[in-house]
Amino acid sequence: MSVTWAVRQPHPVVRPLVARYVGYAQDEVTLAVHRGLPSRHVTLVISLAGPVRMAGRSLQGLVGGLHTSAVLIRQDRVQEGLQLELDPLGVRTLFGVTAAELSGEVADLAEFGLGSLPDRLRELPWRERFALLDDVLAARAVEPVVPPPELGEAWRRMRGADGRVRVTDLAGEVGWSRRHLGERFRAELGLAPKQAARVLRFERAGRLLRGGRRDLASVAADCGFYDQAHLSNEWRALAGCTPGRWIAEELPFLQDEEVAAEQDFRA
Repeated sequence: MSVTWAVRQPHPVVRPLVARYVGYAQDEVTLAVHRGLPSRHVTLVISLAGPVRMAGRSLQGLVGGLHTSAVLIRQDRVQEGLQLELDPLGVRTLFGVTAAELSGEVADLAEFGLGSLPDRLRELPWRERFALLDDVLAARAVEPVVPPPELGEAWRRMRGADGRVRVTDLAGEVGWSRRHLGERFRAELGLAPKQAARVLRFERAGRLLRGGRRDLASVAADCGFYDQAHLSNEWRALAGCTPGRWIAEELPFLQDEEVAAEQDFRA
């Protein structure tokens, strides 16, 4: 199997809304079904080959909200496209809806006036594709919709701790009650604070496994799980499989983030 990745930082104007662009080109893919795992990001995917196929839908471009279970995606042998990692609090600015309205859902990119973007990107060499994304998204970032600073700080703190923070402590730090923090979290992100923390701990575990850690007991301790059994139970709930099965099936098709960031496309 041939796999090429390229990771790009967006333009500074776009960076508060989009963590990074990930370009990919894969040939001779043998994994028939890929698990799209829960993460801290709202995900924008643009296929430059065949459409993305899931749950009876086929979309050339899509936006997936925060979720607490794996999204099963059928894979073609040849794949090429871009994945954008969006900050949930930036979704209002980019699409005019809250991340809560997308939570657990997959929306057609055309619903947000970007239906022509896959065709426009397909015609360009790779370096110009990233530049076009900058132009399109920067135009939407001219008048950002800023959430309450308390919510932004709470989300920043939770992300920085990879979910290993008590919700009561977090509410106290930003000067809100626990109940009010929960209400604002759900209204904007679509997840309660405890759900968001759960996803962040799971995501951290995935990063460690992707980076080569295989001692599940130490991974569990590092990520704030009670023990290895707790980690395994959370993986079954959030990924739909055990960590061992995910490592065997999915990890050969993934790369550590630092390695991917060093790669580049020639064209």
